[in-house]
Amino acid sequence: MLADLPQLISALLDPARYLQGIVRVEMVQTHISWVLLAGDFAYKIKKPVKLSFLDFSTLALRHDYCQEELRLNRRFSPDLYLAVVGIYNTPQDPQWQGPGAPIEYAVKMRRFDESARLDHVCARGELQAGHLSALADALVAFHQNAAIAAAGSRFGSGQHILQPAFDNFADLAGMVADAGLQARLSALRRWTETQFSQLAPLMQARQQAGWVRECHGDLHLANMVLVDGRVQLFDCIEFSEDLRWIDVASEIAFVYIDLLAHDQAGLANWLLNEVLSRSGDYEVARVLRFYALYRAMVRAKVVALRRVQTQGDTSELEAYVALAERLLAPPPPCLVITHGLSGCGKTVATDALLQSDPDAATLRLRSDVQRRRLFGLAPGAASGSGVGAGMYAADAHKRTYSHLRDQAALLLQAGWSVVVDAAFLKRADRDAFRALARQLGAGFRILAPQAAPEQLRQRILARHATGRDASEATLAVLAQQMQTIEPLGPDEMKFTSSSDDL
Repeated sequence: MLADLPQLISALLDPARYLQGIVRVEMVQTHISWVLLAGDFAYKIKKPVKLSFLDFSTLALRHDYCQEELRLNRRFSPDLYLAVVGIYNTPQDPQWQGPGAPIEYAVKMRRFDESARLDHVCARGELQAGHLSALADALVAFHQNAAIAAAGSRFGSGQHILQPAFDNFADLAGMVADAGLQARLSALRRWTETQFSQLAPLMQARQQAGWVRECHGDLHLANMVLVDGRVQLFDCIEFSEDLRWIDVASEIAFVYIDLLAHDQAGLANWLLNEVLSRSGDYEVARVLRFYALYRAMVRAKVVALRRVQTQGDTSELEAYVALAERLLAPPPPCLVITHGLSGCGKTVATDALLQSDPDAATLRLRSDVQRRRLFGLAPGAASGSGVGAGMYAADAHKRTYSHLRDQAALLLQAGWSVVVDAAFLKRADRDAFRALARQLGAGFRILAPQAAPEQLRQRILARHATGRDASEATLAVLAQQMQTIEPLGPDEMKFTSSSDDL
């Protein structure tokens, strides 16, 4: 392999060309770049290639795309992406400094521990819900600050969304000989076309509302890494505006589908919920399966291309097709509401429910988060409301539960199961949600964790001491709840389970 390298790259594998103390230079090669790993740094050099989707054929273009790579990746990892550096002198004797014009350019990066990449962490079985909560923080913050596509631009238009999806199926058709597999791909293509015709108005509305942004574009687990306990994104797409300017829903779908492909349905479900809870963009649920299938087909095409080169079997390709088919047939939706006093464990129980969903098809609405958003507050902001006042007055309570019901209806109609994490102390509120489930043909359950009064008090005090929970319940609130709670009736008990039943 080394004999096939250009003289420049072979020469740059010499440790003597770097800072004192470098004893070895390693190389990672892709079809579009060489990455040289030397000590604490990595140097990414673009190959002089011109492909259907990129053009690195001239030094000027490579320099421009190096600058773009630096600009784009510094949006979320400025401590990893350091500079664009020139390479001087000659290919036979390259220098990192020198007179004259550079003969080549590289993106200089701070090197990180490859074992901390999220795909490796996941493969070792060490990926945890906390990691994905941190990823949700990073991803939502990035999307909120990303540039927004201008109204009327091609980005987010019907052609911009549908053509790449059709291209995937066309490319796969040319690489798949098995008639059965071709038939399955044809069925997925028909579903894609049908879904798009139904979702096109919503997709257009999302573009006009500013949800099409300059995203990462290639956000799967191998392009994320744990650095000092934080999840950092890296290696976004710099060479194609069309692949980068997308609906944020498509970006979320890529991580979701990659977690499913790694057999981590519970974590996929958890990440989706953490992202939507932070962004408030629950309309993502209506388009997510469309984009998830598209992303599954992107991965299938990559696998098929690799199979053509290596003459491997079709098992991995078929796995992506099977995953896409499962997206088309989610389980019947179910509406779950919680019931209980503050501190009884409703959120802990629903956390477990989300992380144990084998289909990654359950979305949670927390009253503590939705109430704040409804009243114009950030999810973690204190409202200053007293017992039975402000956000917790009778009219505000009615408004909050009506909003939760509307949101639950939207998600159920989009084919998702829904868990509503709220106190539901009043029989009328429970009846309204039970009626909603019946109206929409969804299953219905009541999750009612139990705890002794002293446990409730201790948990509320502990929660306030940490200051990290969305609940504003105090001991005074608990006392009021104990006086006003309307217990479950005999007819409700058949729908009831405790956290122990999960």
